[in-house]
Amino acid sequence: MPIQAPQWTEFLSCPVCCHEFAAQLRPPISLGCGHTICRTCLGTLHRKQCPFDQTTITTDLDNLPINYVSACLRPEDLQCYNVAKKCIEELALYLKPFSSGGSAGNLLSRPMQRKLVTLVNCQLIEDEGRSRALRAARSLGERTVTELILQHQNPQQLSANLWAAVRARGCQFLGPAMQEEVLKLILLALEDGSALSRKVLVMFVVQRLEPQFPQASKTSIGHVVQLLYRASCFKVSKRDGDSSLMQLKEEFRTYEALRREHDAQIVQIATEAGLRIAPDQWSALLYGDTAHKSHMQSIIDKLQTPQSFAQSVQELVLALQRTGDPANLSGLRAHLKSLAAIDPTAEGIVPAWQEVAEALEAVRQVVVGLVEFVQHYGNRKLQETTHSNHNTKYKISMCRDLTQRGTCPRGTNCTFAHSEEELEK
Repeated sequence: MPIQAPQWTEFLSCPVCCHEFAAQLRPPISLGCGHTICRTCLGTLHRKQCPFDQTTITTDLDNLPINYVSACLRPEDLQCYNVAKKCIEELALYLKPFSSGGSAGNLLSRPMQRKLVTLVNCQLIEDEGRSRALRAARSLGERTVTELILQHQNPQQLSANLWAAVRARGCQFLGPAMQEEVLKLILLALEDGSALSRKVLVMFVVQRLEPQFPQASKTSIGHVVQLLYRASCFKVSKRDGDSSLMQLKEEFRTYEALRREHDAQIVQIATEAGLRIAPDQWSALLYGDTAHKSHMQSIIDKLQTPQSFAQSVQELVLALQRTGDPANLSGLRAHLKSLAAIDPTAEGIVPAWQEVAEALEAVRQVVVGLVEFVQHYGNRKLQETTHSNHNTKYKISMCRDLTQRGTCPRGTNCTFAHSEEELEK
């Protein structure tokens, strides 16, 4: 069986022997597939294959070091190689503060660090390595744009802007606890394949919900149903002279599947409204905790399209116009557009050395721009302070237990507000 691939945090050690890389004794050798092992372990391989994913090593093992390049590349290609190599070396320095525990490690988020490690581990000598480097540069550039948009958003207004966008589409989110109960009741009514009119479905949910959530109304529940309708969760059958019948599609007749489509629809609405929200923020907004950030990250990733990058660049331009662009980030626009033009699906197509050099120079420029912006103008520290408290919740209605009994058994873990101040926040 293949050895399990290393975690990105193990970048400074060989994942086979677990010893730290050393320039003379155990120099790191990056393979075309993007995995890196030390030269000592490379020499002990039984087959010329990566021990992680079994990708064939097409270059002679003795020719993987840098002096292979000088011997075999044309002068113009060697010049491009040196440019590309220098860009990667400069970008790799941003990983060093993180690995040694320095404070500068906070300048790049973990998603940025993971994508940077992917780029650093690309072996430019091999055809597959150059293809991977090009796609990694594009991915790193796309994440940089997202980070810059996040930096230009006001975290205090984020939830208000999101729910305003949701309401503008005739939908509604009722808070983590209440929304979960509504979805479960919709599932209860329709999971056996029943077909109900919207009015009957809404009344069923309101009547079942009222003892626990007296603030539930036909209008608010109807807006939740509308959210699922926008997400294409229903099969609608029209009837002459009568209201249409709604039936849950078979693939959404479990809570996990229905909830995922529900969450994806809200993320889609936010994206269309020009909002960029981090996975941990999404988890706090939709679930009242940070335990669902991996779930939200997978939804965000799935909604990405090749056109998303170019759209994000345009959204960043608009954000810079609103703020006056004090860091002159507009100068990065040409580099971002060139990265957005890279085809992320171009598997097996070997890029020219000139193309690789230009892409890595572009991604170096945009990452440097992000780091300098975070250093001098960023709000990341403010956002991290805001979200470091695990008990922080987004609460849009008062706690019924506190109102009726004067006490709440859930305490600070309650997903409803315990004061007018919490409600307003």
